[in-house]
Amino acid sequence: MTIRITGTGSALPEKRVTNFDLEKLVETSDEWIQKRTGIAERRISDGETVSSLAARACKNALEMAGKAAEEVDLILVATCSPELLLPCCACQVQDMIGASGAAAFDLNAACSGFLFALNTANVYLQTGIYKNALIVGSEVLSKLVDWKDRGTCILFGDGAGAAFLEASAEDVVYDNGRRAGIECMIQGSDGTKGMVLSCAERAVNNAFIPESHTENPYIYMDGQEVYKFATKQVPVCIQQALDKAGLTVDDVDWFMLHQANVRIIESVAKRLKADLARFPMNIHQVGNMSSATIPVLLDEWNRSGKIKRGDRLVLSGFGAGLTYGASVMVW
Repeated sequence: MTIRITGTGSALPEKRVTNFDLEKLVETSDEWIQKRTGIAERRISDGETVSSLAARACKNALEMAGKAAEEVDLILVATCSPELLLPCCACQVQDMIGASGAAAFDLNAACSGFLFALNTANVYLQTGIYKNALIVGSEVLSKLVDWKDRGTCILFGDGAGAAFLEASAEDVVYDNGRRAGIECMIQGSDGTKGMVLSCAERAVNNAFIPESHTENPYIYMDGQEVYKFATKQVPVCIQQALDKAGLTVDDVDWFMLHQANVRIIESVAKRLKADLARFPMNIHQVGNMSSATIPVLLDEWNRSGKIKRGDRLVLSGFGAGLTYGASVMVW
């Protein structure tokens, strides 16, 4: 069974917010932000929702794959910022794109969400339960950010990225001898460190307890702890995936990492002893979009022709939970 991504798509809000715009809101500077994060600007919703961005990205992915929405078997939306608790975002997307025959549900692994959704869809397809899946990471983090907190408001952006995954009984072998498809996947969690990156929902408040209120409804992050976790866990996770697939770092053409911080990506490259040029980045333009970063980057490089059929990719990321994951595939 060969599982391949046959279409990618993305959707970003029109509004650009630069570091110079943020200088007017909090005590910071363009130089300070770029030096520590690599971010110059980010896209911020001026009304678009998680579901509307996701639907746009999904339509673009289906168009590239040459598929109609009615052909979709499964829709998975990875998000930590939905507008509604009920119905789930995936069901909203199903309605928006007209995928009447699909099963649909959400998945929340924060910034690792797209990878967890990809791995979940892969298992569904490998077992033959479904023949295809539409997976999308979509976030409107701007509504979860305290725009007076200079430690977090400089980091995050809004957007969505999608991929259409198909199963085939036929093997596709390229001239370089590589067989197309997903070769390996690794994922894990460390809940003991979960509160270093958190965002509260509504507090328990019912007719049988005293009234209570959520003290801080915004994203909280212990930046140093998150940095230490990412720079240690991501290269270990990638190496585990490569070892499982019987591969080395030199066998990989592109490392498509979660776009959280340039310094984290540089550290991962150094620990893997890999050329930084093999680590595509777009963080300077879009910031950290949580579950959307990897699929948006993937779509950008796919549409520009920088990824070629037969290239081997490693997708890897980390996020709140704390969660982490890696997938190895031949494009």
